[in-house]
Amino acid sequence: MVNNNHRVIKKIGFTILVLLIVLFSIFPFIQMLSTSLKFSWDWGNPSLVPTEINTTAYSEILGLGEEVEIEIPASVQKLLDNTPNLTDEQKNAILAKYTDTSDVFPFFDYFKNSLQFSLTASLCSLLIAIFGAYSIARMKYRGQKIIQRGVLFVYMVGGILLLIPLFKISTTLGLTSSEGGTTFALVIIYIVQTLPVCLYMLGNSFRSIPFSIEEAAFIEGYSRFQTIVRIIIPLSFSAIATVWVYSFMIAWNEYLFASVFLKSYTNMYTLPIALKALFVSKNAIWDRVSAASLLTAVPVVILFMLIQKFLAGNKTEGGVKE
Repeated sequence: MVNNNHRVIKKIGFTILVLLIVLFSIFPFIQMLSTSLKFSWDWGNPSLVPTEINTTAYSEILGLGEEVEIEIPASVQKLLDNTPNLTDEQKNAILAKYTDTSDVFPFFDYFKNSLQFSLTASLCSLLIAIFGAYSIARMKYRGQKIIQRGVLFVYMVGGILLLIPLFKISTTLGLTSSEGGTTFALVIIYIVQTLPVCLYMLGNSFRSIPFSIEEAAFIEGYSRFQTIVRIIIPLSFSAIATVWVYSFMIAWNEYLFASVFLKSYTNMYTLPIALKALFVSKNAIWDRVSAASLLTAVPVVILFMLIQKFLAGNKTEGGVKE
């Protein structure tokens, strides 16, 4: 009886601990959602439930709303009232900056840029990692141990230390002088950032597959490439999906390198860079910033939910009779 009570207490304590961790993790998103749905006069309300729902920020961010007048700062209004030398055309030009919301945050343009960078980098990294991890896990060649042990060396050096050398190399090669070259340089950097962990994770996954399954495929006449495509990849699909999601998220959320390489190409801004630009612009109002931040996080959450059912163990049970 005492043991049963002890187990119940442990289960309750563990459940409470898990709930606290989950709440701690999702609270920033709840706060962003609350702020994005509040009117300016309600921002001081400590309650997470808005007094009145306001969807204007989402309409502006997604380009669904009409032109909405923005509150003109008192200093600007004072300047307009106390400067008689300003012509009507000049006054209208100043006021236009506070009434035009057509370029508040072209979300879909930034979303397309982020998607292109993330998909290209993650798919290239995954393709290289599959064959690279297989060679490390199954094949024997000179320097294999050095490659296997040194594959994570890149993570010993912080990104900020690599930023200037990589940008200097890209500039010397003339990559940063064009949009295509800048895109190529960034994709290569994203691949370098994610490839070591991809190789490490897939290498461990491939080693868990009994080699006798591959031997059976060789006996059936499969080549090495056919074995990888028809045997290894299907059996390691869960690990491959995990690696791809990891690579995609790294590229999707990357800010440091993109902020430097894309500085001269505003039309190529990714969502993290665009969020920074929004935060320091005249359109930086809390509901807009919160709405834009939430919309930036939503695609990754949806992607993870869609692919979660595939994140199971390798399906090798019963593949070999022991």
